[in-house]
Amino acid sequence: MDKKIGFLSFGNWNPGHGSQVRTGREALVQSVELAVAAEELGLDGAFFRVHHFARQLAAPFPLLAAVAARTSRIEIGTGVIDMRYENPLYMAEEAAITDLLSDGRLQLGISRGSPETALRGASAFGYRFDDDGGAMARQHTELFRAAIDGAGVADADPRMTGGVTGRLGIQPRSEGLADRIWWGSGTRDTAVWTGQQGMNLMSSTLLTEDTGIPFDELQAEQIARFRAAFADAGWDREPRVSVSRSVMPVTTDEDRMYFGDRSGEDQVGILDGMRSRFGKTYAGPPDQLAEELAKDAAVREADTLLLTVPNMLGVDYNARLLETVVREVAPAIGWTRTH
Repeated sequence: MDKKIGFLSFGNWNPGHGSQVRTGREALVQSVELAVAAEELGLDGAFFRVHHFARQLAAPFPLLAAVAARTSRIEIGTGVIDMRYENPLYMAEEAAITDLLSDGRLQLGISRGSPETALRGASAFGYRFDDDGGAMARQHTELFRAAIDGAGVADADPRMTGGVTGRLGIQPRSEGLADRIWWGSGTRDTAVWTGQQGMNLMSSTLLTEDTGIPFDELQAEQIARFRAAFADAGWDREPRVSVSRSVMPVTTDEDRMYFGDRSGEDQVGILDGMRSRFGKTYAGPPDQLAEELAKDAAVREADTLLLTVPNMLGVDYNARLLETVVREVAPAIGWTRTH
């Protein structure tokens, strides 16, 4: 399969010592600048994490539209939007507009969301939900997907439509967007559900389950189950799958200071009361990283690799990091520059 490589930024900012991203404005401006640099380097995607009530990127569509205006080829997307917080129909309008402005480059990662700083934060946005928010996230997703696919979602007022009755859909629409929705999955069971729903799979940076096998092998099993469920459901297209990895080439003393001792093994811990397995950080000389990533079972199975970047080190540092990866590491996993 053709491999794609993109970056995934959390868009953190902090005024503390050493930070190159001190304000929310700097986080946004630098996100656009890094996307421009990534396109020039030949990368395939610029993806952004979405959090609320934190010094990180939040409402994504203005940022994605700004990236679309400054680029022409690179895919733009999210990893992921927490659907507990979203008004599904307003989001459908925003997504369609952003996709049209980008000429069909939007790859929208959505999900139930991750642990957050706010206690029941979505209730502050006006939503009531169950204890984990999962049911509400899926309900919002169902309505959102129906809306971007052209379903009627509101009754027409014949006094305003020249006597026309029936159901009205959101406007504008962007053809093909419905096939570019990804679900962020943290378990094998939710991966199966994702396949049954006909969405693409965005496998999490951690899995909220642990069977004792290495993270990459457990993630590869998750991907296999997803693809089987997608095929069994009868969807008539080839689904896409992404995995995220922290890949930190160490080539300078500065790299060594930041990441020289970060490489290691998977970590296992308790998250939201569940035993969870976290993937390791890949840090070291580029030839070592190339060898290790080529052996990563999930990287081999996925068509898209998202590189999580330390965005608070600034655009110049991250652009150099990405350049080293695409030049010295990416060919080992089957990636070739196409632009």
